[in-house]
Amino acid sequence: MPDYLRLRRYNSEDNMKVLGIMGSPRKQSNTEILLDKALEGAREAGADVEKVMVSRLKISPCLEIYACLKDGDCAIKDDMQALYKKLLEADHIIFASPIFFYGITSQAKAVVDRCQALWIRRHVLGMGKEDKRERSGAFISVGATRGKKLFDGSVLTVKYFFDAVGVQYFADLLVRGIDNKGQIREHPEALEDAFRLGQQLVYGKQR
Repeated sequence: MPDYLRLRRYNSEDNMKVLGIMGSPRKQSNTEILLDKALEGAREAGADVEKVMVSRLKISPCLEIYACLKDGDCAIKDDMQALYKKLLEADHIIFASPIFFYGITSQAKAVVDRCQALWIRRHVLGMGKEDKRERSGAFISVGATRGKKLFDGSVLTVKYFFDAVGVQYFADLLVRGIDNKGQIREHPEALEDAFRLGQQLVYGKQR
């Protein structure tokens, strides 16, 4: 039996929540296929899972007006307001985005930038200190090229995003050389890695 299966399963009463953030604008993209497998793994491990399709939401860019300095609330009233709640309630987060010009998509970046309000809450206003959960996050990304630094910028962005929402960077699944729609299905080892990543995020054991 693999090591990660030796750890205890969570019972339904634990209500562990895993939130998947899908940053690709393309339906059934390679990144979404991997995210779905990761969420399947998390569900198999006993977690309640939810996937948010960022491209279907109306999320404006951050205006840098710092209204959030007052009480930690963003002044822009759009779909990000509901997403804030999901981000704070989730026990674990899987952030997924393909690589566009060596960075995450503009849709995904808008979510990250708007989490300045959550960063203000934690690091300026000192809110949320009563939350003692050990929350973890994983990053899934696919890029068409094979450059050595293909994922470097995106990994840093996601790490700071996780810090803003109070999540520890747990692991990532980064796949190079994939571009055509659905091409990732030709790589069963990547699909299996995604499934295990979802399980391990719940069980708390890093690869």
